[in-house]
Amino acid sequence: MAKCKLLLTSSGITNYSIHKALVDLLGKPISESSALFIPLAIYAYPQGIKNAWQVIKGWGDLGWKTLGVLELTALPGLPKEVWLSQIEETDAIIVGGGNKFYLSFWMEKSGLFGMLPQLLEQGKIYVGASAGSMMLTADLNFDYDRLKQSGVYYDDEFNEEMLSSAGSAKTLSLVDFVIRPHLNADYFSQANLENIEQWAIKADKPLYALDDQSALKIIDGKVEVISKGDWKLFERS
Repeated sequence: MAKCKLLLTSSGITNYSIHKALVDLLGKPISESSALFIPLAIYAYPQGIKNAWQVIKGWGDLGWKTLGVLELTALPGLPKEVWLSQIEETDAIIVGGGNKFYLSFWMEKSGLFGMLPQLLEQGKIYVGASAGSMMLTADLNFDYDRLKQSGVYYDDEFNEEMLSSAGSAKTLSLVDFVIRPHLNADYFSQANLENIEQWAIKADKPLYALDDQSALKIIDGKVEVISKGDWKLFERS
């Protein structure tokens, strides 16, 4: 993509360096910027509905001029004139973490996948956290077949039944690599370096492993790693 400004994080704006990267991409202070936040992916996790407000509040505490909540499940049932202008007028689209397959399903069904390339060409900033970051990468479930055989999934709460009914592995492939977030996180035991190295073997693209203090700042295809923690790039074998 010729014009594209992305901030792909493991766990949001967790330190000053990632915060600065966001401001750099916006080109103005957060207090002068508007954003829409998509919390959808968290709903597919146990206790996700209860925790949704805490996640929304965390993004709101950054001090946006305005922060709206974009519910993708509502869009197919609403006339476009009700919501499209609100997306077109925002500075940043923030997509939160949770179940990546459920998020992918609704990003496609809502029509957001189809709109994003043009919105980004127009200068909108895309900010992803965890599953939200993975939506723009080259592949989502390159390790699925191997993990299905072993019974060790990347997601703690993998739900194969939901994947078949309201799940998708589609991504936009706006960048030519894949991401595995939450490197060495104590709440995500599968995401250790040994496992991620094995998953990287299954990928036919470079893989970035990012811990929760790391992010990728991308401008027109140029990738810059922003990190106060640990990260590793596994080149294509």
